[in-house]
Amino acid sequence: MRHLLVDPLLFAAASDPAGRGWIEQIPSLIEELSRRWNLDIGKAPLGQGYHAVVLPARRGNDELALKLEWPQARTGGEVRALTAWDGHGTVRLYEADTALGALLLERLDSARTLHSLPLGGAAVQAGRLLRRLMMPAPAGFPHVRAIAADMASSLDARQSALGNPIPRSWLDAARKLAEDLARDAGETLLIHADLHYDNVLAGRGGEWVAIDPRPVAGEPEYAVPELMWTRIDEIGDDEGVRHLLASVVRHAGLDGERARAWTIVRCVDYCLWGLEHGLTQDPPRCLRILAALTEESPP
Repeated sequence: MRHLLVDPLLFAAASDPAGRGWIEQIPSLIEELSRRWNLDIGKAPLGQGYHAVVLPARRGNDELALKLEWPQARTGGEVRALTAWDGHGTVRLYEADTALGALLLERLDSARTLHSLPLGGAAVQAGRLLRRLMMPAPAGFPHVRAIAADMASSLDARQSALGNPIPRSWLDAARKLAEDLARDAGETLLIHADLHYDNVLAGRGGEWVAIDPRPVAGEPEYAVPELMWTRIDEIGDDEGVRHLLASVVRHAGLDGERARAWTIVRCVDYCLWGLEHGLTQDPPRCLRILAALTEESPP
């Protein structure tokens, strides 16, 4: 039965033979999970991203959401992180099958994200949520020290392969900061590494709740850059960029210099990644942030 009304070309899976096979199996996956978890599942998705689709589900009087994700290996870390947070600032997890890439979650208001608030208010709420998410990291998650070390060792070669698109002084600053962060990345907390405004939904009487974590372990300042580049187009000047960073830092109770360091490092990394993958909008956004946060202007 063709149960799912989505555009399969939106999936990362569509470019992979195994992924295309998974897309074809989605209707049968829905039927299997409906039986196993005793669900009534709607046909119209609540949302669809590059790696997942989310469908409305009901079990008795409970309104839930069924998330199907590819590649399925992505699901394991998400399940362990949501289990650790146990609804404290994140969506609640009720069932999971990591082999199938399936999660049964509480239903949130998918039509109301932090992107619906003016940026100033959204930054305040995001900072407060970042603070709520702070808890010791269980074992087994990638540590940001290793991520920083990998960035430090790879930035120069990636920059050269792309024809040196980032001003040299900015790249040098990012490499030095990455080396410093790799030596001492501070605390070992559980971090939602994809905490942008569209990944925070309204739920539980208006409380803001995080979804779709890509968990890592380390210091929470690592999570700040997504809150910078995802709405940078709404900011008119460099002072506004610095004000946004300061607002998130203040309401999350973070170290301002470490948040600035991670933002510079991750903006350089993401700018290069975006150019490597043919993105046209996000690399200039990262360059805008770098212009505001580094001491030197581009040549």
